[in-house]
Amino acid sequence: MSVKPEPASALFAGPFALATLSAPPGDAFPALVTPDGRALDLRAALGDDRLTVLGVLDDWEAFLPRLRALAADPDAARTPLAGLRRHAPVTPRQVFQSGANYRQHVIDLHVAHRAADDDRSDDVRRAEAARIMDRRAAEDQPYVFIGLPSSITGPDDDVVLPSWAEQPDWELELAAVIGRPAHRVSVHEALAHVAGYTIANDLTDRATVFRRDMKAIGTDWLRSKNAPGFTPLGPWIVPASSIADPGALRVTLKLNGETMQDESTEDMLFGVARLVSYVSHTARLLPGDLVLTGSPAGNGMHWGRLLRGGDVMDGSITGLGAQRTRCVAEAK
Repeated sequence: MSVKPEPASALFAGPFALATLSAPPGDAFPALVTPDGRALDLRAALGDDRLTVLGVLDDWEAFLPRLRALAADPDAARTPLAGLRRHAPVTPRQVFQSGANYRQHVIDLHVAHRAADDDRSDDVRRAEAARIMDRRAAEDQPYVFIGLPSSITGPDDDVVLPSWAEQPDWELELAAVIGRPAHRVSVHEALAHVAGYTIANDLTDRATVFRRDMKAIGTDWLRSKNAPGFTPLGPWIVPASSIADPGALRVTLKLNGETMQDESTEDMLFGVARLVSYVSHTARLLPGDLVLTGSPAGNGMHWGRLLRGGDVMDGSITGLGAQRTRCVAEAK
């Protein structure tokens, strides 16, 4: 049973967003949604019964003016969102995830993980970490790894916590959605390849991040991040033209009504343009692909409070709407 999101006066920034919706028990359909809470079935509006949101993104530059015209058309046959199910807005071909990308978050981790023989004050160690982070942002490269599209679920769907997950944690993140193929693009060119933005909660089982049997091999992102449903996505893809500055958005996650994460994307070490450019110099980014930008401070490990059955997570990012997911513990 899904937990429905709280109502809002304006669902997102700008004149329209993309979504994937369904009227149960019907099939999911690509939708143009307006901020007053109404939806238009793009299959009917554009005369293509096979159209999906991924199909729209595959030819984003051609579809964008048509979408703007539909959003401005007062006679378009829109229906209220009430009674419609919100799915993940897109099923990407590839998912790229950034780690250790928020300055304050990494500084907090540095201070928390004190060596046994380090007797310096927290202020001294925090200043040291700040210098390291500033140098990293200026001179180093982002840390990016690959996720699985099969971990993606809808913004209102229940999240099943696997019985083997000992320390499931939340990580609310800004996600960039690619709209033009990108390969070896510069930082200056990168944002021109972004169609829009959405919300991702990149859940992680902290207990399996590092291999216990082979410590030298390092991190195990397959095990720790890619269980089915571990990436609630959406609800909307808001066009990039509606987001004035992706580096000035508020990322907020509440657990059972209590604020746990509340940070600006300004705190990112590597912004969206640098991340997209960096990924494109190794991989060929395709329309619909996701580039997750990392988690700000305030994860469960910081609070000493991890996810358990019955928890409700409310996640929101400025201009991108909100998602609400309930945790269900899998029986052992």
